[in-house]
Amino acid sequence: MRAVRWHGKKDVRVDNVPDPEIVNPRDAIIRVTSTAICGSDLHLYDGMIPSMQAGDILGHEFMGEVVALGKGVTNLRIGDRVVVPFTIACGQCFFCEKTLTSLCDNSNPADNQDIAEAMMGHSPSGLFGYSHMLGGYAGGQAELVRVPFADTGCFKVPAHLTDDQVLFLSDILPTGWMAAENAEIEKGDTVAVWGAGPVGQFAIRSAFLLGAERVIAIDHRPGRLALAAEAGAETIDFEDVDVMAALAETTGGNGPDRCIDAVGMEAHGLAIDNIQDRAKQAIGIGTDRPHVLRQAIVACRKGGTISMPGVYGGLLDNLPMGAFVNKGLTLKTGQTHVHRYMQPLLERIEAGDIKPDVIISHRLSLSEAPGAYDDFLNKQDEFTKVVMQP
Repeated sequence: MRAVRWHGKKDVRVDNVPDPEIVNPRDAIIRVTSTAICGSDLHLYDGMIPSMQAGDILGHEFMGEVVALGKGVTNLRIGDRVVVPFTIACGQCFFCEKTLTSLCDNSNPADNQDIAEAMMGHSPSGLFGYSHMLGGYAGGQAELVRVPFADTGCFKVPAHLTDDQVLFLSDILPTGWMAAENAEIEKGDTVAVWGAGPVGQFAIRSAFLLGAERVIAIDHRPGRLALAAEAGAETIDFEDVDVMAALAETTGGNGPDRCIDAVGMEAHGLAIDNIQDRAKQAIGIGTDRPHVLRQAIVACRKGGTISMPGVYGGLLDNLPMGAFVNKGLTLKTGQTHVHRYMQPLLERIEAGDIKPDVIISHRLSLSEAPGAYDDFLNKQDEFTKVVMQP
């Protein structure tokens, strides 16, 4: 089969590889019908995530048709059309029973858990196509993919909904929703969202559905800000406007009630602290560029909440923890517990509350993946979301 494989920093290729096979009784093999490039895949493309190995198959947003099942999978049939969460969960451990599926104790194999525990103290769940620290699983940017714990992970979707309508249940739609939920939005709140990429777009729409009166989108790409405005958000272009002054002015000096960092470890812009972060990264003494998180802490109103769906990978320097403590802020974060949100968000899609396909900017073939990665990284105003058909 053909698959998109990582060969090093900014080196992604479409290669012929052996077909996946059933390994465990709870496995399924899925023939992929749609797969997408996620913003967090660009962290891999940029070489920011440790423990990748040349030849790893990428992709954690995918859906398709069941073509093979292990003997232990009794709730699926050959031919079922399914969406697969990017977080892999056993469904039976302490964390899965609490629907904290991104913290599953059993889906990251023991050898890889050692790497994660050395870096983080404890291992989260395994992820598709996202480093050996997080499982070393082959991803779904391929013609076929093996899904472990398929009886828990494969979510059947109705025939009357298109792939474009349900594909993003695999990651970014639940991620945007959980970001808004983690922000603890109350009716009438003002919510600031840094980053108008795919997760930010869904966080904006989710914030309104959860009761926000105003949502302010912060980015520097006109196309993405225009898409945010279509959802009802006010917009700030950080290249033209002093973000901190603008947020203070528009909230009467109080600051936004809730702040969402949908940017993470690779903040853009020429702020002095971000330039310093870039310099540290360049000489290997820094891992992340947390400019947005610093701004969110300082901008947020006293007693407010910061939600952080943006991915961070290492150690964060110079966070204003004095402001965080003395303002009594709350910070909530984590990989998304995708399984928890799939059914309720499917119902919102069917009801027309959310239209996930509005963020799709390009539909390409799998063979175009190398160029798509480069364009998604370097033409982000034009490339909002890339969906590929194998």
